This record gives sequence, structure tokens and C-alpha cells, in this order.
Amino acid sequence: MKKIALFPGSFDPFTKGHEDIVLRSLKIVDELVIAIGYNSQKNVRYFQVENMKEKIAKTFAAYPSIRVVIYNELTATLAKKYKASVIVRGLRNTTDFEYENSISQVNRDLNADLETLFLITSPQYAAISSSIVREVHRYGGDVSNYLPFEL
Repeated sequence: MKKIALFPGSFDPFTKGHEDIVLRSLKIVDELVIAIGYNSQKNVRYFQVENMKEKIAKTFAAYPSIRVVIYNELTATLAKKYKASVIVRGLRNTTDFEYENSISQVNRDLNADLETLFLITSPQYAAISSSIVREVHRYGGDVSNYLPFEL
């Protein structure tokens, strides 16, 4: 039986840190669904979701075991739709852990068959966050070192 994982996030934008987590998770799972979600805590996206989906899909075009989807529902529900038994999450620091741990507990409560796999961010990507990249981009800075594609 194939091990299918879900890598959910707002990916606004998708960074080299996210790319690293995707590539490392493929060593553990058979298939990966990169799920671009709408975060109810964030009212407006900075980068258009359809454009981000295209950029991510193009980045991983050589990987048939990866698909990219957009969703607007509970992550635990989406995992059931794709028969995913694992949620992959990257952790940069202890603050990320505190936040992700709470979400993982709720996801497990909503879907008892769902495990969360935490991968520690590779050191060279630990300082990269989507919010920092947005801020640099907003003020005209060069973000090419932080993204796996050109905007």
C-alpha cells in the first residue's frame, strides 16, 4: 500500500525551505500532495493562489509522485479525500513546534488515522519565512535567493 502524505500550507509564497521539506519527505513517503490552503487568520493573500500553484507544479514537474492542489476546508478532511495517512510539516524553531503541535493534535482528533511528520528545517533555510519574503518583495528587494522559481 502506498504511503501518501499531505504537505499543507498557505505557501504565500512557496520558499526554498518548503522545497527542501518536499524533497526530503519524498525519501519517506511514496506520494506527496502539496496542498495550498486558505488560512482563515490571513484575510488577503499577497501572491495569487493560482499563480503559486502553477509555479510549484512547474518546480516539481519532474516528480510524478507530487501533485499540487488548492483547498478551502479542514486539512484532516482533505487528507481523507486523498487517502493521506501523514501530514508533513517543517519546523524552523521551537515557536513553530508549539504552533504545529497544537494543530497536529486537533488533526489527529478529527482523523484518528492521521499522523504528523515533523521535519527539522535544513540550517541554510531556517531563517527563511514566507512573511519575510513577502516583506522584502513588497519593498522591491531581491527575493530570488529565497524562492525555487522566478516570480
